[in-house]
Amino acid sequence: MSEPNLLPGRRSSAAVLAVVAALAALVVAVLGVRYAGQGDARGVDARLAGVVYGVEPPWRSVALALDSLGEPVGAAALVVPVVAGCLLLRRPRAAVFVVVGVGLAVGVATLLKHLAGRTIHGDNLSYPSGHTAFLTALALAVATVATRRRGRDGPGPGTPLVFAAALAAGAVMGWAQVALGAHYPTDVLGGWCTALAVVPATAWLVDRPRPGRP
Repeated sequence: MSEPNLLPGRRSSAAVLAVVAALAALVVAVLGVRYAGQGDARGVDARLAGVVYGVEPPWRSVALALDSLGEPVGAAALVVPVVAGCLLLRRPRAAVFVVVGVGLAVGVATLLKHLAGRTIHGDNLSYPSGHTAFLTALALAVATVATRRRGRDGPGPGTPLVFAAALAAGAVMGWAQVALGAHYPTDVLGGWCTALAVVPATAWLVDRPRPGRP
């Protein structure tokens, strides 16, 4: 039995993902231009950061734990078991999708940081949040794989669950980044939207028919 496609077979469901990805890319671009070269919190950033920043124990410990998941060791501890699980279930394309989707999301976020040039705490590049992009991308990838069952090419329960996973992952990591003062709130939004733009595009590329592939 062949490995299922990553994107839903129903055109309407695939169209929703495409529209969301396009809108997310637009948000990333608009915010990048709006905050390019800035190095302080203004407007909505100042108001939201004032509410969230500086959490006390035990919530600070929670924020630090979440932040560690975006560091190389923590990220590997999340990604490696997911990839291993895909391979054990004989879903090699899903494993490739997870690695490439997450890697591209982080890579694009890193590139955008240098293009936007927004800084925090001196010369630390901040827009968009790579930590938020990472966890959101991983949640998107895992939810996408989980909702596409072998031998089923229908829409399944995929789209709502995929977006719910993305929202939850982006919210918790975004909260941690703002609470620790590592990012402005709009950096977090930019990181979340980066993952929303990159991961569906990666799924489409992995799904594309290739010579010799059924």
